[in-house]
Amino acid sequence: MLRRASWTLAAMTLWLLWPAGAQAATKPAATTGGAANVAQTTATLTGAVNPHGAATTYFFQIGTTSVYGVNTAATAAGSGTSARHVAAAVGGLAPFTKYHYRLVATNSKGLTKGHDRTFKTLRQPLGVSLAASPNPVPFGRPVTLSGVLSGTHNGNREIAIQINSFPYTTGFVQVGNPLLTLGNGAFSFTLPALGFNSQFRVLMPNQPGVTSPIVAVGVAPRVTMYVRRLRRALRFTGTVRPGLIGVVFIQKRRHGAWANIARTAPRGGGRRSTYRRRMRQTRGGRYRVVVVTSGQYAPAASRSVRARPR
Repeated sequence: MLRRASWTLAAMTLWLLWPAGAQAATKPAATTGGAANVAQTTATLTGAVNPHGAATTYFFQIGTTSVYGVNTAATAAGSGTSARHVAAAVGGLAPFTKYHYRLVATNSKGLTKGHDRTFKTLRQPLGVSLAASPNPVPFGRPVTLSGVLSGTHNGNREIAIQINSFPYTTGFVQVGNPLLTLGNGAFSFTLPALGFNSQFRVLMPNQPGVTSPIVAVGVAPRVTMYVRRLRRALRFTGTVRPGLIGVVFIQKRRHGAWANIARTAPRGGGRRSTYRRRMRQTRGGRYRVVVVTSGQYAPAASRSVRARPR
């Protein structure tokens, strides 16, 4: 026993004296800091990144909700083993608007998201807000964009709604004709349907400095799932509308959370695609499927069902 204890103590001493750089690299740490130099349309986002021994990059996510929608440029943080201060200047913000943001760091060992934090830009004579409902919107269904032009003389003012659709390479273009705000500055516009994930903003044609925050609107495919009971197995089939190239994840409810247990690719295209996957299961449970694409659509889930093999 004494000999074994001495060996264990020696091993622990050797580990503690081992150089930090020689220890195995891990995924980075990311701590979201405060927002500095906040003005009407600009701010500086701060934080700290520890690469934990692997080449790491970081960026900030920012938007008017915790869905964010806009990322700053990815920046190298090195491969050290101690925390370093990082910052990114952001512009094009809307005045007197609450923003959510967080720091994200990634390396070969994984990705880490910092906590969500908020700040509010400063007031100016005129500011415009924008929201979308529902968001995400089911494929083929209408979406309503509404907001308020705040400030002095905000009633009966001309505004224009602009859209920038996936893959976001064409830039913003105007949707329909300009609108006039109501006496209280409110406005509303309904689109009959969206084809892809899109970004929206509102501006005043006669006052270029007044612009709403960018609102990201997701389009969720319609997903169906059917489960056939087999001997010691289950067969999952269903459809995805519209037809798309993506990944179908089969999930099972475990300990109060959904866990991926298999994946497959939808087949077909155009108006709809289909999927099929047979899985060996010894016990039943509650299942669903989730469809994820490369960005043209929001993730979408089927209804969940309880099933068990024969």
